[in-house]
Amino acid sequence: MSLLDKIKKAGKEVADTLNGTPSLLREIKEKAAARHKTIVLCEGEDKRVVEAAARITREGIAKIVLIGNEAECKKVAPDVDLTGITLIDPLTSDKTAEYAKILYEARKAKGMTEEQAAEQAKDRTMFGALMLKAGDVDGYVSGACHSTANTLRPGLQVVKTAPGINTVSSCFIMIAPDKNNPYNPDGVAVFADCAINIEPTAEQLADIAITSAKTAKDIAGIEPKVAMLSFSTKGSGNDDKFTQSVPKVQKATEIAKANAPDLALDGEFQFDAAVAPEVGELKAPGSKVAGHANVFVFPNINAGNIGYKIAQRFGGYMAIGPVCQGFAKPLNDLSRGCNVEDIVATVAVTALQAE
Repeated sequence: MSLLDKIKKAGKEVADTLNGTPSLLREIKEKAAARHKTIVLCEGEDKRVVEAAARITREGIAKIVLIGNEAECKKVAPDVDLTGITLIDPLTSDKTAEYAKILYEARKAKGMTEEQAAEQAKDRTMFGALMLKAGDVDGYVSGACHSTANTLRPGLQVVKTAPGINTVSSCFIMIAPDKNNPYNPDGVAVFADCAINIEPTAEQLADIAITSAKTAKDIAGIEPKVAMLSFSTKGSGNDDKFTQSVPKVQKATEIAKANAPDLALDGEFQFDAAVAPEVGELKAPGSKVAGHANVFVFPNINAGNIGYKIAQRFGGYMAIGPVCQGFAKPLNDLSRGCNVEDIVATVAVTALQAE
């Protein structure tokens, strides 16, 4: 690295610190840039998406295919430089007919006709999913102006789930404001599922645990220690006469251990038993996870959603996500309240999920 490059890097690190950009997020962007992946953004009609596409391209985080046409992009973001961005309009693309055939083959058993496939292939989110299925892009990001259902449905219909996984789920990568917390020495944790599965079964919880561990390793850069969370630790509580959440988490723990025997995973744990060594040793002696967990699987979306927002507001954590997990290829959903930085971060994460 030249002296000038070192000066530029040092200056960027100072700027990131002043702007409150966590070092992990910076590392994610840098790792994504080194991979040179191509990501499709499906919403060229949205100003934030166009601005993010330009910024991602300018910073070299990923190659961008933007679904839209130049006229509409210039209309919503007239000052944005589209240089280096590939624009594709499903209404005029010579790939639409080819993608329609892929869609038809994927959905004909469900009763889809060739005519229906030809029409649905023109939908921008479906077109993006078909690009991903065909291998013409490495990842897919949508949702800035589409619902989660509209964003994920094409993925479920044509991309489908990864081998051995039957559950699409989500997680948040939680970045601490500093690394001074003794219960989170790495300054990063993974919370799941906080956004998709409302009341997952034991089998679904096991899938969520395994895929969240992969996200922790591949994206957050930590060696996963997975805690299956509950209001009970190793049978200390029981609700089998009511909601049966404790037996569910216990069963999920057994399934996950059987399906991923090399994974550091244990439960059921109360949160303090999962993160505090002194409590973990007291309540779950001999566990390799108790007191040291960094991946947290919540029993349902109520607990997960509340938990990550408490960490955000009371703990000052930055939440990256929701990061989608379980698809055969990387596919992520944006919040409709997202900003440009959220889109940039999601594209970087998606690039790291790609093989």
